Amino acid sequence: MPGSVLVYGMAITGVATARALVGRGVRVLVADDTATDERRQIASELGTELIEAPDSDAIRRLVRSVDAVAPAPGVPETHAVVTTALELDVPLRTEIDLAYEWEQERPGGARPMIAITGTDGKTTTTMMVAAMLDAAGVKAAAVGNTEVPLIAALDHDLDAFAVECSSFRLSWLRSFRADAAIWLNLAPDHQNWHSSLASYEHAKANVWRYQRSTDVAVGWSGDRAVMGHLAMAPARHVTFGLGHADYRTADDEGRLLLAGPQGAFAESASLSRTFPHDLTNALAAAAACIESGLVRPEQVDAGLAAFRFPPHRIEPVGEFAGVAWYNDSKATSPHAALTAIRSFQSLVLIAGGRNKGLDLASLAAEAGRIRAVVAIGESADEVAAAFAGRCGLVLRATTMDDAVARAAAVARPGDAVVLSPACASFDWYPAGGYPARGDDFRRAVTEHHRAGTDPR
Repeated sequence: MPGSVLVYGMAITGVATARALVGRGVRVLVADDTATDERRQIASELGTELIEAPDSDAIRRLVRSVDAVAPAPGVPETHAVVTTALELDVPLRTEIDLAYEWEQERPGGARPMIAITGTDGKTTTTMMVAAMLDAAGVKAAAVGNTEVPLIAALDHDLDAFAVECSSFRLSWLRSFRADAAIWLNLAPDHQNWHSSLASYEHAKANVWRYQRSTDVAVGWSGDRAVMGHLAMAPARHVTFGLGHADYRTADDEGRLLLAGPQGAFAESASLSRTFPHDLTNALAAAAACIESGLVRPEQVDAGLAAFRFPPHRIEPVGEFAGVAWYNDSKATSPHAALTAIRSFQSLVLIAGGRNKGLDLASLAAEAGRIRAVVAIGESADEVAAAFAGRCGLVLRATTMDDAVARAAAVARPGDAVVLSPACASFDWYPAGGYPARGDDFRRAVTEHHRAGTDPR
Protein backbone atom coordinates (compact mmCIF):
# COMPACT_ATOMS: atom_id res chain seq x y z
CA MET A 1 0.00 0.00 0.00
CA PRO A 2 1.36 3.46 -0.87
CA GLY A 3 2.36 5.65 2.05
CA SER A 4 0.90 8.82 0.52
CA VAL A 5 -1.71 9.45 -2.17
CA LEU A 6 -2.99 12.54 -3.95
CA VAL A 7 -6.75 12.19 -4.48
CA TYR A 8 -7.77 14.59 -7.24
CA GLY A 9 -11.48 15.35 -7.53
CA MET A 10 -13.72 15.40 -4.46
CA ALA A 11 -17.11 14.24 -5.69
CA ILE A 12 -18.69 10.92 -4.61
CA THR A 13 -15.89 8.56 -5.63
CA GLY A 14 -13.01 10.87 -4.73
CA VAL A 15 -14.42 11.39 -1.24
CA ALA A 16 -15.01 7.64 -0.78
CA THR A 17 -11.46 6.90 -1.93
CA ALA A 18 -9.93 9.53 0.36
CA ARG A 19 -11.88 8.26 3.36
CA ALA A 20 -10.93 4.66 2.67
CA LEU A 21 -7.25 5.57 2.35
CA VAL A 22 -7.25 7.60 5.57
CA GLY A 23 -9.00 4.75 7.33
CA ARG A 24 -6.13 2.49 6.33
CA GLY A 25 -3.46 4.83 7.63
CA VAL A 26 -2.42 6.40 4.31
CA ARG A 27 -1.38 10.06 4.22
CA VAL A 28 -3.81 11.75 1.84
CA LEU A 29 -3.67 15.05 -0.03
CA VAL A 30 -6.90 16.20 -1.68
CA ALA A 31 -7.34 18.64 -4.54
CA ASP A 32 -10.09 19.76 -6.88
CA ASP A 33 -10.45 22.18 -9.76
CA THR A 34 -13.64 23.50 -8.15
CA ALA A 35 -13.70 24.42 -4.48
CA THR A 36 -16.87 24.39 -2.38
CA ASP A 37 -17.52 24.79 1.32
CA GLU A 38 -18.66 21.17 1.45
CA ARG A 39 -15.39 19.95 -0.07
CA ARG A 40 -13.37 22.11 2.31
CA GLN A 41 -15.31 20.65 5.22
CA ILE A 42 -14.69 17.08 4.04
CA ALA A 43 -10.98 17.80 3.68
CA SER A 44 -10.94 19.15 7.23
CA GLU A 45 -12.67 16.01 8.50
CA LEU A 46 -9.93 13.98 6.81
CA GLY A 47 -7.27 15.96 8.68
CA THR A 48 -6.01 17.88 5.66
CA GLU A 49 -6.80 20.95 3.56
CA LEU A 50 -8.41 21.14 0.15
CA ILE A 51 -5.90 22.25 -2.46
CA GLU A 52 -7.99 24.49 -4.68
CA ALA A 53 -7.56 24.70 -8.45
CA PRO A 54 -3.77 24.19 -8.48
CA ASP A 55 -1.94 25.42 -11.57
CA SER A 56 0.43 23.22 -13.56
CA ASP A 57 3.46 24.05 -11.38
CA ALA A 58 1.55 23.30 -8.19
CA ILE A 59 0.28 20.03 -9.67
CA ARG A 60 3.85 19.01 -10.49
CA ARG A 61 4.93 19.69 -6.91
CA LEU A 62 1.97 17.75 -5.54
CA VAL A 63 2.61 14.74 -7.76
CA ARG A 64 6.29 14.69 -6.83
CA SER A 65 5.37 14.67 -3.13
CA VAL A 66 3.27 11.47 -3.14
CA ASP A 67 3.66 7.77 -3.88
CA ALA A 68 0.53 7.54 -6.06
CA VAL A 69 -2.20 9.65 -7.64
CA ALA A 70 -5.87 8.61 -7.49
CA PRO A 71 -7.85 10.70 -9.98
CA ALA A 72 -11.62 10.65 -9.50
CA PRO A 73 -13.62 9.33 -12.48
CA GLY A 74 -14.53 12.87 -13.50
CA VAL A 75 -10.87 13.80 -14.08
CA PRO A 76 -10.10 13.18 -17.79
CA GLU A 77 -6.93 11.51 -18.97
CA THR A 78 -5.92 14.77 -20.64
CA HIS A 79 -5.89 16.62 -17.28
CA ALA A 80 -2.55 17.96 -16.08
CA VAL A 81 -2.57 15.77 -12.96
CA VAL A 82 -2.79 12.65 -15.14
CA THR A 83 -0.24 13.70 -17.75
CA THR A 84 2.15 14.85 -15.02
CA ALA A 85 1.87 11.58 -13.12
CA LEU A 86 2.59 9.65 -16.32
CA GLU A 87 5.54 11.89 -17.12
CA LEU A 88 7.02 11.51 -13.62
CA ASP A 89 6.23 7.78 -13.48
CA VAL A 90 4.06 8.18 -10.39
CA PRO A 91 1.46 5.35 -10.32
CA LEU A 92 -2.13 6.23 -11.19
CA ARG A 93 -4.59 4.26 -9.07
CA THR A 94 -8.28 3.80 -9.72
CA GLU A 95 -10.74 3.16 -6.90
CA ILE A 96 -11.76 -0.30 -8.16
CA ASP A 97 -8.10 -1.36 -8.19
CA LEU A 98 -7.55 -0.23 -4.61
CA ALA A 99 -10.82 -1.84 -3.50
CA TYR A 100 -9.99 -5.11 -5.24
CA GLU A 101 -6.55 -5.31 -3.63
CA TRP A 102 -7.98 -4.65 -0.16
CA GLU A 103 -10.72 -7.21 -0.71
CA GLN A 104 -8.10 -9.86 -1.47
CA GLU A 105 -6.73 -9.33 2.05
CA ARG A 106 -10.15 -9.71 3.70
CA PRO A 107 -10.22 -12.14 6.64
CA GLY A 108 -12.19 -15.15 5.51
CA GLY A 109 -11.36 -14.57 1.86
CA ALA A 110 -12.38 -12.27 -0.94
CA ARG A 111 -16.02 -12.17 -2.02
CA PRO A 112 -16.98 -12.85 -5.67
CA MET A 113 -17.28 -9.98 -8.12
CA ILE A 114 -19.17 -9.72 -11.40
CA ALA A 115 -18.02 -6.76 -13.51
CA ILE A 116 -20.03 -5.07 -16.24
CA THR A 117 -18.80 -2.64 -18.89
CA GLY A 118 -19.93 -1.41 -22.29
CA THR A 119 -20.83 1.83 -23.99
CA ASP A 120 -24.51 1.36 -23.21
CA GLY A 121 -26.56 -0.79 -20.85
CA LYS A 122 -24.08 -0.98 -17.96
CA THR A 123 -26.38 0.26 -15.21
CA THR A 124 -29.35 -1.86 -16.26
CA THR A 125 -27.25 -5.01 -16.59
CA THR A 126 -25.50 -4.36 -13.28
CA MET A 127 -28.86 -4.04 -11.55
CA MET A 128 -30.07 -7.23 -13.27
CA VAL A 129 -27.02 -9.09 -11.99
CA ALA A 130 -27.69 -7.85 -8.45
CA ALA A 131 -31.37 -8.87 -8.73
CA MET A 132 -30.46 -12.37 -9.92
CA LEU A 133 -27.92 -12.80 -7.13
CA ASP A 134 -30.41 -11.64 -4.52
CA ALA A 135 -33.08 -14.00 -5.88
CA ALA A 136 -30.59 -16.84 -5.52
CA GLY A 137 -29.97 -15.97 -1.87
CA VAL A 138 -26.64 -14.28 -2.55
CA LYS A 139 -26.70 -10.88 -0.81
CA ALA A 140 -25.32 -8.46 -3.39
CA ALA A 141 -25.18 -4.77 -4.25
CA ALA A 142 -24.80 -2.79 -7.47
CA VAL A 143 -21.62 -0.76 -6.93
CA GLY A 144 -18.85 1.01 -8.84
CA ASN A 145 -20.20 3.57 -11.30
CA THR A 146 -23.30 3.93 -9.11
CA GLU A 147 -24.18 5.96 -6.02
CA VAL A 148 -21.98 3.54 -4.02
CA PRO A 149 -18.38 3.14 -5.25
CA LEU A 150 -16.89 -0.33 -4.77
CA ILE A 151 -14.36 1.08 -2.33
CA ALA A 152 -17.19 2.34 -0.11
CA ALA A 153 -19.01 -1.02 -0.15
CA LEU A 154 -16.19 -3.20 1.17
CA ASP A 155 -17.38 -2.84 4.76
CA HIS A 156 -20.99 -3.69 3.88
CA ASP A 157 -22.56 -7.02 4.85
CA LEU A 158 -22.55 -8.57 1.38
CA ASP A 159 -21.84 -11.94 -0.21
CA ALA A 160 -20.91 -10.62 -3.66
CA PHE A 161 -20.56 -7.44 -5.73
CA ALA A 162 -22.04 -6.44 -9.09
CA VAL A 163 -19.51 -3.83 -10.24
CA GLU A 164 -20.45 -1.32 -12.94
CA CYS A 165 -17.18 -0.39 -14.66
CA SER A 166 -17.06 2.79 -16.71
CA SER A 167 -14.07 3.41 -18.94
CA PHE A 168 -13.04 6.09 -16.43
CA ARG A 169 -12.69 3.44 -13.72
CA LEU A 170 -11.01 0.91 -16.01
CA SER A 171 -8.29 3.28 -17.20
CA TRP A 172 -4.89 2.72 -15.58
CA LEU A 173 -5.98 -0.65 -14.19
CA ARG A 174 -3.20 -2.67 -12.54
CA SER A 175 -4.89 -5.57 -10.77
CA PHE A 176 -8.72 -5.56 -10.74
CA ARG A 177 -10.32 -8.78 -11.90
CA ALA A 178 -13.78 -10.26 -11.62
CA ASP A 179 -14.91 -13.87 -11.40
CA ALA A 180 -17.17 -13.05 -14.35
CA ALA A 181 -16.84 -9.93 -16.51
CA ILE A 182 -19.34 -8.74 -19.12
CA TRP A 183 -18.52 -6.48 -22.07
CA LEU A 184 -21.84 -5.42 -23.59
CA ASN A 185 -20.87 -3.35 -26.63
CA LEU A 186 -18.49 -0.73 -27.98
CA ALA A 187 -19.26 2.51 -29.80
CA PRO A 188 -17.64 5.97 -29.83
CA ASP A 189 -18.28 7.81 -26.57
CA HIS A 190 -16.61 10.05 -24.00
CA GLN A 191 -14.24 11.62 -26.49
CA ASN A 192 -14.26 14.66 -24.22
CA TRP A 193 -12.61 12.49 -21.53
CA HIS A 194 -10.34 10.11 -23.43
CA SER A 195 -7.51 11.29 -25.61
CA SER A 196 -8.65 9.04 -28.47
CA LEU A 197 -11.13 6.33 -29.42
CA ALA A 198 -8.28 3.81 -29.13
CA SER A 199 -7.74 4.87 -25.54
CA TYR A 200 -11.44 4.39 -24.82
CA GLU A 201 -11.41 0.89 -26.31
CA HIS A 202 -8.23 -0.01 -24.44
CA ALA A 203 -9.85 1.01 -21.16
CA LYS A 204 -12.89 -1.15 -21.86
CA ALA A 205 -10.68 -4.13 -22.70
CA ASN A 206 -9.11 -3.86 -19.24
CA VAL A 207 -12.24 -5.52 -17.81
CA TRP A 208 -10.83 -8.85 -19.05
CA ARG A 209 -7.11 -8.08 -18.90
CA TYR A 210 -6.31 -9.52 -15.46
CA GLN A 211 -8.77 -12.40 -15.39
CA ARG A 212 -7.58 -15.94 -14.84
CA SER A 213 -8.35 -19.10 -16.78
CA THR A 214 -10.82 -20.07 -14.07
CA ASP A 215 -12.80 -16.84 -14.55
CA VAL A 216 -15.47 -16.16 -17.18
CA ALA A 217 -15.41 -13.49 -19.92
CA VAL A 218 -18.87 -12.74 -21.35
CA GLY A 219 -19.18 -10.85 -24.64
CA TRP A 220 -21.88 -9.83 -27.11
CA SER A 221 -21.74 -11.94 -30.26
CA GLY A 222 -23.14 -9.04 -32.31
CA ASP A 223 -20.21 -6.68 -31.71
CA ARG A 224 -17.12 -7.30 -33.83
CA ALA A 225 -14.81 -5.26 -31.61
CA VAL A 226 -15.97 -7.03 -28.45
CA MET A 227 -15.56 -10.42 -30.11
CA GLY A 228 -12.05 -9.50 -31.22
CA HIS A 229 -11.03 -8.74 -27.65
CA LEU A 230 -12.89 -11.79 -26.33
CA ALA A 231 -10.78 -14.04 -28.53
CA MET A 232 -7.69 -12.82 -26.64
CA ALA A 233 -9.18 -12.80 -23.15
CA PRO A 234 -7.37 -15.10 -20.67
CA ALA A 235 -10.62 -16.33 -19.08
CA ARG A 236 -13.13 -18.89 -20.38
CA HIS A 237 -15.15 -17.38 -23.22
CA VAL A 238 -18.98 -17.18 -23.19
CA THR A 239 -21.14 -15.30 -25.71
CA PHE A 240 -24.65 -13.85 -25.59
CA GLY A 241 -26.97 -12.52 -28.29
CA LEU A 242 -30.42 -12.81 -29.80
CA GLY A 243 -29.19 -15.23 -32.46
CA HIS A 244 -26.29 -17.64 -32.51
CA ALA A 245 -24.61 -17.44 -29.10
CA ASP A 246 -24.08 -19.52 -25.99
CA TYR A 247 -26.85 -17.54 -24.24
CA ARG A 248 -29.66 -16.63 -26.61
CA THR A 249 -33.41 -16.33 -27.10
CA ALA A 250 -35.49 -19.33 -28.17
CA ASP A 251 -39.10 -19.65 -29.35
CA ASP A 252 -41.37 -22.27 -27.82
CA GLU A 253 -44.74 -22.19 -29.58
CA GLY A 254 -44.98 -18.43 -29.33
CA ARG A 255 -43.31 -18.10 -25.93
CA LEU A 256 -39.99 -16.26 -26.06
CA LEU A 257 -37.51 -17.96 -23.74
CA LEU A 258 -33.99 -17.26 -22.55
CA ALA A 259 -31.74 -20.24 -23.16
CA GLY A 260 -28.16 -21.31 -22.57
CA PRO A 261 -25.98 -24.37 -23.06
CA GLN A 262 -28.14 -26.11 -20.44
CA GLY A 263 -31.37 -25.34 -22.35
CA ALA A 264 -34.16 -22.84 -21.66
CA PHE A 265 -34.01 -21.36 -18.17
CA ALA A 266 -36.37 -18.34 -18.06
CA GLU A 267 -39.28 -16.67 -19.83
CA SER A 268 -38.79 -13.25 -21.36
CA ALA A 269 -42.28 -12.39 -20.10
CA SER A 270 -40.83 -12.28 -16.58
CA LEU A 271 -39.31 -8.92 -17.56
CA SER A 272 -41.58 -5.90 -17.30
CA ARG A 273 -40.22 -4.66 -20.66
CA THR A 274 -38.79 -6.64 -23.59
CA PHE A 275 -37.14 -4.35 -26.11
CA PRO A 276 -34.31 -6.18 -27.93
CA HIS A 277 -31.62 -4.58 -25.80
CA ASP A 278 -33.53 -5.58 -22.64
CA LEU A 279 -33.27 -9.20 -23.76
CA THR A 280 -29.55 -9.00 -24.55
CA ASN A 281 -28.88 -7.32 -21.21
CA ALA A 282 -30.80 -10.09 -19.44
CA LEU A 283 -28.91 -12.76 -21.34
CA ALA A 284 -25.58 -11.16 -20.44
CA ALA A 285 -26.51 -10.95 -16.76
CA ALA A 286 -27.76 -14.54 -16.72
CA ALA A 287 -24.63 -15.81 -18.46
CA ALA A 288 -22.33 -14.16 -15.90
CA CYS A 289 -24.39 -15.29 -12.92
CA ILE A 290 -24.80 -18.89 -14.10
CA GLU A 291 -21.31 -19.43 -15.49
CA SER A 292 -19.72 -18.03 -12.33
CA GLY A 293 -21.60 -20.65 -10.32
CA LEU A 294 -23.32 -18.04 -8.16
CA VAL A 295 -26.82 -18.64 -9.56
CA ARG A 296 -28.53 -21.83 -10.73
CA PRO A 297 -30.37 -21.57 -14.09
CA GLU A 298 -33.76 -22.17 -12.46
CA GLN A 299 -33.20 -19.15 -10.17
CA VAL A 300 -32.84 -16.61 -13.00
CA ASP A 301 -36.57 -16.25 -13.66
CA ALA A 302 -37.22 -14.99 -10.13
CA GLY A 303 -34.44 -12.44 -10.49
CA LEU A 304 -35.89 -11.12 -13.75
CA ALA A 305 -39.35 -10.85 -12.19
CA ALA A 306 -37.97 -8.87 -9.23
CA PHE A 307 -35.93 -6.52 -11.41
CA ARG A 308 -37.16 -2.97 -12.01
CA PHE A 309 -35.73 -0.91 -14.86
CA PRO A 310 -33.91 2.22 -13.71
CA PRO A 311 -35.35 5.62 -14.72
CA HIS A 312 -34.31 7.71 -17.73
CA ARG A 313 -33.73 4.65 -19.94
CA ILE A 314 -36.63 4.45 -22.44
CA GLU A 315 -38.83 5.04 -19.42
CA PRO A 316 -42.58 5.24 -20.18
CA VAL A 317 -43.95 8.66 -19.25
CA GLY A 318 -47.55 8.20 -20.40
CA GLU A 319 -49.86 7.83 -23.38
CA PHE A 320 -51.96 10.75 -24.60
CA ALA A 321 -54.24 10.82 -27.64
CA GLY A 322 -52.78 7.54 -28.82
CA VAL A 323 -49.18 8.76 -28.63
CA ALA A 324 -46.77 7.10 -26.18
CA TRP A 325 -44.09 9.28 -24.55
CA TYR A 326 -40.71 7.97 -23.39
CA ASN A 327 -37.88 9.49 -21.36
CA ASP A 328 -34.49 8.22 -22.54
CA SER A 329 -32.42 11.08 -21.10
CA LYS A 330 -29.58 8.69 -20.18
CA ALA A 331 -28.85 8.25 -23.90
CA THR A 332 -25.91 10.64 -24.11
CA SER A 333 -24.30 9.19 -27.25
CA PRO A 334 -25.56 8.44 -30.79
CA HIS A 335 -25.11 4.71 -30.15
CA ALA A 336 -27.42 4.88 -27.13
CA ALA A 337 -29.99 6.98 -28.98
CA LEU A 338 -30.01 4.53 -31.91
CA THR A 339 -30.86 1.75 -29.47
CA ALA A 340 -33.99 3.68 -28.51
CA ILE A 341 -34.84 4.63 -32.09
CA ARG A 342 -34.68 0.99 -33.19
CA SER A 343 -37.16 0.06 -30.48
CA PHE A 344 -40.02 1.86 -32.32
CA GLN A 345 -41.55 1.68 -35.78
CA SER A 346 -42.60 5.34 -35.91
CA LEU A 347 -41.45 8.09 -33.61
CA VAL A 348 -40.84 11.77 -33.08
CA LEU A 349 -37.30 12.17 -31.77
CA ILE A 350 -36.20 14.93 -29.39
CA ALA A 351 -32.40 15.09 -29.54
CA GLY A 352 -29.53 17.43 -28.77
CA GLY A 353 -27.60 18.91 -25.88
CA ARG A 354 -23.87 19.21 -25.32
CA ASN A 355 -21.97 17.05 -27.78
CA LYS A 356 -19.19 14.93 -26.22
CA GLY A 357 -16.98 15.21 -29.29
CA LEU A 358 -18.98 12.57 -31.22
CA ASP A 359 -20.22 12.44 -34.81
CA LEU A 360 -23.99 12.93 -34.64
CA ALA A 361 -24.49 12.04 -38.32
CA SER A 362 -24.99 8.38 -37.39
CA LEU A 363 -28.31 9.32 -35.77
CA ALA A 364 -29.85 9.38 -39.26
CA ALA A 365 -29.04 5.69 -39.83
CA GLU A 366 -32.64 4.87 -38.86
CA ALA A 367 -34.26 7.94 -40.41
CA GLY A 368 -36.98 5.79 -41.97
CA ARG A 369 -38.49 5.23 -38.54
CA ILE A 370 -38.58 8.93 -37.64
CA ARG A 371 -41.61 11.08 -38.47
CA ALA A 372 -39.97 14.27 -37.20
CA VAL A 373 -36.98 15.51 -35.21
CA VAL A 374 -37.03 18.24 -32.59
CA ALA A 375 -33.48 19.53 -32.14
CA ILE A 376 -32.54 21.07 -28.79
CA GLY A 377 -29.57 22.50 -26.90
CA GLU A 378 -26.10 23.54 -27.99
CA SER A 379 -25.94 20.87 -30.68
CA ALA A 380 -29.30 21.68 -32.28
CA ASP A 381 -27.63 22.71 -35.54
CA GLU A 382 -25.60 19.49 -35.63
CA VAL A 383 -28.71 17.39 -35.02
CA ALA A 384 -30.59 19.27 -37.73
CA ALA A 385 -27.69 18.82 -40.14
CA ALA A 386 -27.62 15.07 -39.45
CA PHE A 387 -31.23 14.73 -40.62
CA ALA A 388 -31.20 17.27 -43.44
CA GLY A 389 -32.69 15.57 -46.48
CA ARG A 390 -33.18 12.35 -44.49
CA CYS A 391 -36.24 13.24 -42.42
CA GLY A 392 -39.39 15.01 -43.58
CA LEU A 393 -39.58 17.48 -40.73
CA VAL A 394 -36.84 18.97 -38.55
CA LEU A 395 -37.85 21.48 -35.90
CA ARG A 396 -35.89 23.44 -33.31
CA ALA A 397 -36.88 24.17 -29.73
CA THR A 398 -35.29 26.52 -27.21
CA THR A 399 -36.72 25.01 -23.99
CA MET A 400 -37.99 21.61 -22.89
CA ASP A 401 -41.57 22.92 -22.78
CA ASP A 402 -41.16 24.16 -26.34
CA ALA A 403 -39.73 20.80 -27.43
CA VAL A 404 -42.65 18.88 -25.92
CA ALA A 405 -45.20 21.21 -27.52
CA ARG A 406 -43.59 20.94 -30.96
CA ALA A 407 -43.34 17.14 -30.69
CA ALA A 408 -46.98 16.87 -29.64
CA ALA A 409 -48.04 19.00 -32.60
CA VAL A 410 -46.54 16.64 -35.19
CA ALA A 411 -46.98 13.21 -33.53
CA ARG A 412 -49.81 10.96 -34.77
CA PRO A 413 -51.71 8.14 -33.03
CA GLY A 414 -49.49 5.07 -32.91
CA ASP A 415 -46.30 7.14 -32.75
CA ALA A 416 -43.91 7.35 -29.84
CA VAL A 417 -42.32 10.64 -28.79
CA VAL A 418 -38.89 9.84 -27.42
CA LEU A 419 -36.43 12.13 -25.65
CA SER A 420 -33.19 10.38 -26.60
CA PRO A 421 -30.70 13.25 -26.81
CA ALA A 422 -27.47 11.54 -28.00
CA CYS A 423 -25.68 14.31 -26.09
CA ALA A 424 -24.80 15.31 -22.56
CA SER A 425 -27.15 17.54 -20.59
CA PHE A 426 -24.81 20.12 -19.10
CA ASP A 427 -25.82 22.92 -21.45
CA TRP A 428 -29.37 23.19 -20.10
CA TYR A 429 -28.89 21.27 -16.84
CA PRO A 430 -25.38 22.06 -15.55
CA ALA A 431 -26.06 20.98 -11.98
CA GLY A 432 -28.40 18.00 -12.32
CA GLY A 433 -27.12 16.20 -15.41
CA TYR A 434 -29.21 13.71 -17.37
CA PRO A 435 -31.55 12.91 -14.41
CA ALA A 436 -32.55 16.58 -14.19
CA ARG A 437 -33.15 16.64 -17.93
CA GLY A 438 -35.32 13.52 -17.74
CA ASP A 439 -37.26 14.88 -14.78
CA ASP A 440 -37.88 18.13 -16.62
CA PHE A 441 -39.09 16.23 -19.67
CA ARG A 442 -41.55 14.25 -17.54
CA ARG A 443 -42.81 17.47 -15.98
CA ALA A 444 -43.19 19.19 -19.34
CA VAL A 445 -45.09 16.24 -20.84
CA THR A 446 -47.44 16.02 -17.87
CA GLU A 447 -48.11 19.75 -17.76
CA HIS A 448 -48.60 20.00 -21.50
CA HIS A 449 -51.30 17.37 -21.57
CA ARG A 450 -52.89 18.38 -18.29
CA ALA A 451 -53.32 21.89 -19.66
CA GLY A 452 -54.99 20.52 -22.78
CA THR A 453 -52.62 22.39 -25.04
CA ASP A 454 -52.28 19.48 -27.46
CA PRO A 455 -53.45 21.03 -30.77
CA ARG A 456 -55.00 17.73 -31.80
